[in-house]
Amino acid sequence: MIKQNGVELKLGNFPDGTLLMKMASEVSNASEVVIEWHYENDRELVALIFLAKHLRAHDVQKVHLYMPYIPNARQDRVKSAEDVFTLKYFAEIINGLDFNSVTVLDPHSNVSEALINHIKVESPKGYVETVIQKIADEEGELPVMFYPDEGASKRYSGMIELPYAFGIKKRDWKNGKILGLDAAGEVGEIAGKNILIVDDICSKGGTFYYSAKKLKELGAKNIYLYVSHCENSILEGDLIKSDLLKKVFTTDSILTVTHPLIEVINCGGMKDVRY
Repeated sequence: MIKQNGVELKLGNFPDGTLLMKMASEVSNASEVVIEWHYENDRELVALIFLAKHLRAHDVQKVHLYMPYIPNARQDRVKSAEDVFTLKYFAEIINGLDFNSVTVLDPHSNVSEALINHIKVESPKGYVETVIQKIADEEGELPVMFYPDEGASKRYSGMIELPYAFGIKKRDWKNGKILGLDAAGEVGEIAGKNILIVDDICSKGGTFYYSAKKLKELGAKNIYLYVSHCENSILEGDLIKSDLLKKVFTTDSILTVTHPLIEVINCGGMKDVRY
């Protein structure tokens, strides 16, 4: 979904399949425009290119991009000549559109931050704090935090001043599959407590499935999950089909499906773009 100053841009097609686009609002006298892009598919990238160029052609002086989820963020490195460094090339396209600012939420790695020009990073702290308060209102007490690996622990533990433990993944190094997970940190805080797992992105949820299993083994009561970016593929995994989680919280950065266990928090959008 693409919005222009808060109004959704309608994308159609000509008979040959190419994009038919009309502006969401008048731009002839606009000096500043915010484009908001909640990624759904690569077709939208073409629309973004056309929109940005159209705005510049109509002498809009400042064009800002609010893109909470960074497409291609998972391909942030290459290991062989056969691997295509899609994140790098995507960043080059975004940079070529010369946005005055590009605001993103909780990027998957610092590689994205290094590749995109004029980037502003929105912290997930406010969203996590909102979830913590929702859990406290529901359960009558604050949760214990759990980070599924050491990377997530380093990223998020400093944001939230609550007891926490973290996971140490056990993998089959031949194929990279997760075999299980051990817990470290303030493990003694887990038994009998409600737990909030926090991370940046969820696909099918394998890491969180094994995290929740370990937490239940350690005596956790109710388990919640917050991820900044939740892919639609969560519905295909064992995590959402199990009875391990009480609720999943995420933003509307990328998720377009609904499920009774998933609660969506709206992203900051235009109000968090600093002119």
